[in-house]
Amino acid sequence: MARSIAKLLVLGLALAFIPQIAAAGSIEVAFSVPVRSQLDLRGYETVTVAPFLVPREEGEAPIERRGVNVEEEFDRYMRRILRRRARLKIVTPRGVDYPSFNVDDLANNVDFWRAVGERSQADLILSGSLDFDIQDRSGYRSEEYVSPYDSRTYYRQVLVERSGFEYDIVLLVFDGKTGELLHTDNFKDFKEFEGASADPLAGMFENLLALEDRIAGVFAQKQVQTARVLFTD
Repeated sequence: MARSIAKLLVLGLALAFIPQIAAAGSIEVAFSVPVRSQLDLRGYETVTVAPFLVPREEGEAPIERRGVNVEEEFDRYMRRILRRRARLKIVTPRGVDYPSFNVDDLANNVDFWRAVGERSQADLILSGSLDFDIQDRSGYRSEEYVSPYDSRTYYRQVLVERSGFEYDIVLLVFDGKTGELLHTDNFKDFKEFEGASADPLAGMFENLLALEDRIAGVFAQKQVQTARVLFTD
């Protein structure tokens, strides 16, 4: 009996409180929340960026896409990210002669990466693979038009020229002292532009701009915007 009375009292109080909430005003407050980096960089001060592997036939030259050297541009981009966002000192890699061009095999080759770390004297080693693909996305589509002769609506096939740019990056981060794989990730982005001969450099950096927060988030803390509703009297 006493338990039933207690339940009724609680219910009564809850019902009495609901009109007060409904009558109260509210405001939405936006603020930034810090998100920790995926890697704990305590104790790491230097990093070397080893050459990234690219899909190519044996003996083929470095990736050239309409005059853009993708490997060189990506290397400069990663160095900027590590220097500005992660505050790491960049060390020039020395003697990186890959024993295999299979990313999975390299990821597990502890002895190789420990030797790379010893030669470069870097706390961290960054490597992986990248592929930048330029695609002709041109095609025909149906389009309405009104005939000037009989004012009737017809459909015709119109050629629409578009270019697609796709980036696929596999990121590997190793401990320079032990050769241990600390982190691996895969980043992909696709962008499409009007025109069959859109600027590949612009397309590549549009891809990287879309991925930058995710890539930087591996090494550096970032701020995420969020909102909360506060009730007022």
